[in-house]
Amino acid sequence: MDLQLRHLRALVTVADTGTFTDAGAELGVSQAAVSRAIAALEEALGVPVLERTTRRVALTATGTQVLAGARRILDEITHLRRLAESRRGELRIGYAWAALGKHTRRLQRAWATGHPGTPLVFVHTNTPSAGLSDGTADVAVIRRPLDDPRFATALIGAETRCAAVATDNPLARRRTLHLRDLARYPVAVDARTGTTTLDLWHPGPQPAEIRTTHGVDEWLTLIAAGQAVGVTSEATANQNPRPGVAYRTLRQAARIDVRLAWWRDDPPAGLDDLVRLSRAAYASGLP
Repeated sequence: MDLQLRHLRALVTVADTGTFTDAGAELGVSQAAVSRAIAALEEALGVPVLERTTRRVALTATGTQVLAGARRILDEITHLRRLAESRRGELRIGYAWAALGKHTRRLQRAWATGHPGTPLVFVHTNTPSAGLSDGTADVAVIRRPLDDPRFATALIGAETRCAAVATDNPLARRRTLHLRDLARYPVAVDARTGTTTLDLWHPGPQPAEIRTTHGVDEWLTLIAAGQAVGVTSEATANQNPRPGVAYRTLRQAARIDVRLAWWRDDPPAGLDDLVRLSRAAYASGLP
């Protein structure tokens, strides 16, 4: 069997997410499809790359070396794709949850005035780098630390945090909430791309339960069903209204820094102007 890029992507994603299930969610395929891709990779190479037990998945010694090579190959493929796609004449902004919230249209209008021949296109992609790593985006909106030396970032603004609760939850009757109000409920958390961690509640009472989700749509569906509450950026509230979900401002909760990120060795054309206009949009406070 021939070695294919999808086999390498499966290995990298399993290594990054830690499980076949999470890797499948990331790649948009079933757990079984990920398992088949890894099996095909091992058959093509003639050696095992993963050790599987009922509790965990770990790289073999050979798998560690193969993983490093797979990352290099996929990075080169990404670079080639970005070179080709840059000729399309548009600037793609990736985001995992909510673009720039209420400031998105203001930025698009300002950009169109100064760059009429280069459309500013927002692309939703539920990955930690918001599409930078795989070439989906030229620039990414980041609301959580991006500890990858390949990327540079610039702070453009800050956003308040909101609670998200079901509309029939008693908390929805209040205009503002406190983190301690949420602690007795299960809290929906997307650990890969969301902005909520248990550190928010420190040193107060921790949430009664954590419900793991994968992306904003699953997060909203869980909350609308009354099976959890959530904490998110005001941008999510602005850009993702959902029947059955009420957003309420959180008091005394740390604001969320919003940054733009890009490939350090290959910044896109117009980057300085994009950063300037994004900061101006946040500074105005207007939609």
